Amino acid sequence: MDNQRNLLLAVALSGLLILGWDFAMRIFYPQASITAPAEQVEPAPGADAAGTPGTGASSGDLGEGVQPAGPVDLSEALADPQRVVIDTPKLAGSINLVGARIDDIVLKDYRETVDKDSGPVRLFAPERTDEQYFAEFGFIAGGERMPSSAVWQADGERLAPDSPVTLTREANGLTYSIALSIDANYMITAEQSVANTSEAAAIVQPFTFIKRTSANASPDEFIVHAGPIGVFDGTLHDPNSYEELAEIGRDMPQGAASWLGFTDRYWHSALVPGEGEVNSVGFRSLGEELFRADVLYQPETLAPGASLTQSTRLFAGAKDSVILDRYEDSGITYFGKAISWGWFEWFEKPMLLLLRTLNGWIGNFGLAIIALTFIIRGLLFPIAQKQFASMAQMKAVQPKMKAIQERYKDDKQKQQQEIMQLYKDEKVNPLAGCLPLIIQIPIFFALYKVLILAIEMRHEPFIPFWIRDLSAPDPWTILNLFGLLPFEVPGFLGIGVLAVLLGITMWLTFKLNPSAMDPMQQQIFNFMPWILMFVMAPFAAGLLLYWVTSNILTLAQQKYLYSKHPQLRAAAEKEKAEMAQKAEREKAEKEKGKA
Repeated sequence: MDNQRNLLLAVALSGLLILGWDFAMRIFYPQASITAPAEQVEPAPGADAAGTPGTGASSGDLGEGVQPAGPVDLSEALADPQRVVIDTPKLAGSINLVGARIDDIVLKDYRETVDKDSGPVRLFAPERTDEQYFAEFGFIAGGERMPSSAVWQADGERLAPDSPVTLTREANGLTYSIALSIDANYMITAEQSVANTSEAAAIVQPFTFIKRTSANASPDEFIVHAGPIGVFDGTLHDPNSYEELAEIGRDMPQGAASWLGFTDRYWHSALVPGEGEVNSVGFRSLGEELFRADVLYQPETLAPGASLTQSTRLFAGAKDSVILDRYEDSGITYFGKAISWGWFEWFEKPMLLLLRTLNGWIGNFGLAIIALTFIIRGLLFPIAQKQFASMAQMKAVQPKMKAIQERYKDDKQKQQQEIMQLYKDEKVNPLAGCLPLIIQIPIFFALYKVLILAIEMRHEPFIPFWIRDLSAPDPWTILNLFGLLPFEVPGFLGIGVLAVLLGITMWLTFKLNPSAMDPMQQQIFNFMPWILMFVMAPFAAGLLLYWVTSNILTLAQQKYLYSKHPQLRAAAEKEKAEMAQKAEREKAEKEKGKA
């Protein structure tokens, strides 16, 4: 009766685990970003018609800013002739001469979806479009911020690594210029200059900002940050999601800024301040799901004939760890930490390097994961051998342990001391059997993070007609008849082919384990593989591919090692028979007692 009650309790807890896991997954890994509704921000005093602060701008604040009225179609906005083309090996787009804005960037190397005709990923888009996301360079002169409607002149028609472009504009006796250059990756350098050609002194203050909507942002997840991010005084600063920034309104971190901007799961934008003295930097919620990262330099007084120049870099591109690390090596502090590696960065990055290398040899990331599994299991094989040797030693000392337990059954402290002395005398390590499991935990977690974070895994196929994206869940599930029905099954109900294989291989490894267990333990181990099948189903297909391969190798390894230690199986079979007889006797006694 107790076993039946415990079994029902185990089943109930298992069901609760499955439902609770799905609930937790929806919280920590939401399918869409959630932003809290923000109140409409009123225009700052003195705002111009375009919605940017005019005389209301102060020397230490760019103001709130207001979204201009009315949406704009993307194709219509990009059709404006007042644009300069951006063309690099990795980027395409244009510069808007109205407002000196970089508001049109697409990434040539990445598609929106796995479909080959889906088009490149769009990172930057003009203001008032559905995906608005752009950077602006400007000046505050005499307390007035240059209006966003200001039209600049360009000395070229194309910004490329071998073709810089300079934008110029004159107003109120001041000549402004923004010299733009770009490298072969994702970094744009802007040198903002102003010359005082008037007969009176002028107070001028360069600024730059990134403004974006969170409507198309990646969800801020437990292990993948999306939202405001930066490095201040050598410390990574990423405490807020967009929703949290909307609640607090402003976030002005203390300390010198190495860089700041906004990050998504795979994409990143950042401002890297130059050597000039900075007045203020930080993040701001503008309402209506709009956010801004500001860099405002110190105002300077320019005598007649004097000039100033301030340089700022803008990163806009993919979170490729190799490229980010190169920028970090060039002097941008912790730029590689734009990827949310976390504490296991020291282990995750070498694993990614190994996967890249294997993929370079094999040409398929799925096969590279399988090859990685073989390498890991090969490296762990000596430890597995020691594990089995330790298990054999433990079996050999079992009679002596039982004798000690019987002798000192009324003195638990003395019993424990004698058992520990027995381990020492027989050179037995009772924890050796746990070592392979302990080592596999960081390996498993590191691979999970690599599959989630590494852009190299995005849209990488294993078998094109089946798994087209190793970083996404298995698309062939039972409820959509393994891909025959054209719909996705949500949550833990999406039991795919790999999840089923995981459950089967895990069950086989448990069945092959010769350890003797009581009936309750046996029932739990019988249920565990199928619980894991539900729990792991929503995870990346690449992770399940690793685990299934690892289980198959475990089966082969167990077969081999049991052949080398036949006493383990014999002892376990004997113990199982004894436990079964004991269970039968207890059952018979209970039935006799009821009668």
